Amino acid sequence: MGAQPEQQPERLDPQEQVTWIGRDRAAIPPVTGPFGPASPEGGWLADPKVRAIAIGAGGVLVLAALAIVALIRHGADTAGRQSEGAIPVVTATAPGLQSVTTTISFTGTIGARFDMPIGTEGETGRIAAVYVEAGDRVRSGQLLARLDESVLQPQVERLRASLDEARANAALADAEYARARGVESAGALSAEDIQKRHATALTAAAQVKVAAAQLAEYEARLSHTSIRAPADGIVLTRSAEVGQIATPGGNALFRLARGGEVEMRGQVAEQDLAALKVGQAAAVRLTGVERPFKGAVRLLGAVIDPQTRLGEIRVALDPDPTLRPGAFAQGEVVVSEARRPVLPQTAVLTDENGTYVFVVDAQSQVQRRAVRVADTVTNGIVISEGLTGRERVVMTAGAFLRAGERIEASPAIPSTSSSAPASAP
Repeated sequence: MGAQPEQQPERLDPQEQVTWIGRDRAAIPPVTGPFGPASPEGGWLADPKVRAIAIGAGGVLVLAALAIVALIRHGADTAGRQSEGAIPVVTATAPGLQSVTTTISFTGTIGARFDMPIGTEGETGRIAAVYVEAGDRVRSGQLLARLDESVLQPQVERLRASLDEARANAALADAEYARARGVESAGALSAEDIQKRHATALTAAAQVKVAAAQLAEYEARLSHTSIRAPADGIVLTRSAEVGQIATPGGNALFRLARGGEVEMRGQVAEQDLAALKVGQAAAVRLTGVERPFKGAVRLLGAVIDPQTRLGEIRVALDPDPTLRPGAFAQGEVVVSEARRPVLPQTAVLTDENGTYVFVVDAQSQVQRRAVRVADTVTNGIVISEGLTGRERVVMTAGAFLRAGERIEASPAIPSTSSSAPASAP
């Protein structure tokens, strides 16, 4: 048997489909809801009872929402009025007076007050001997080193002999002239012979002076081969070595601290120079040395370096073996000692009108008080003008207050520090 062809479903025309749906719509069962069968015309809301219940439920929900919003607004307004009417509590106390020592600090190096370079004077020679070392204390005229004398010494001896010869010739010429003068009256010698003997005596005397001057010159040159200390002091450096050629105007063979005096040479900030005076006591400290060295301001620079804005200061120090020239040092000069109020940094405020603090008056209101800051110390800010120390000053939260505002002051814990050493930068 052959396969039977599959039968295709009958296709309807679209207009016939619509007609068929409209014809069979009555056969669809009604939908049942919570309030009974739904009306095909308007659904459940077509029922007047259902519509009334829905409208009532919606109204209740709207009223509940409005009531909640009203309660929230009322609570916020009440909280705002309470916060506006609250009196802020801040820390306020009388700072009193503290002993404040103001010092100016600076850095520099140790140096000899009179640093004298020593070399050879006008005579080039080889160093034959050195008699001192760096750190030795010497006296004026003491021999430090000696140059080779092998050339100058024979020249000096020759000139001494020449001087002796000239003196002998001068003595002989004087004797001959004296004898000529003795026979002049007898006519034994002519006037011409007497004049010649006189000239010979004068020439011999001049030759004595020439020989003496030459000898003095070479003796001076010979003395320059001995390098001696020009004054009492301490030998700072020695660069002379045996066999070295010493020349005039060359490097110094020795450096001498005259009298052993030392000082500190430092640089001070421009704004601090006005508070310094010659004669003020100073303390100098060296790296690695615990004890300070006492001194006094000896000199203040007359000019300010335009590049660094620093001025020079020199502090005279007592001689001490520990004070070696070239060592790094830190100096401090006490410029003032006074009793002044000291406030924490949170109490001092600044605006375009200047620096100020808030003071609590008898009515518990804050009042602005202009002050002047003198210095900054480890435990606060030193006030030089504007406060006596007996006022109640707002220590914290001053930036959130307004002049005339009423507050509740809470006392601060008193500080146990009675002194505050200050150090100016």
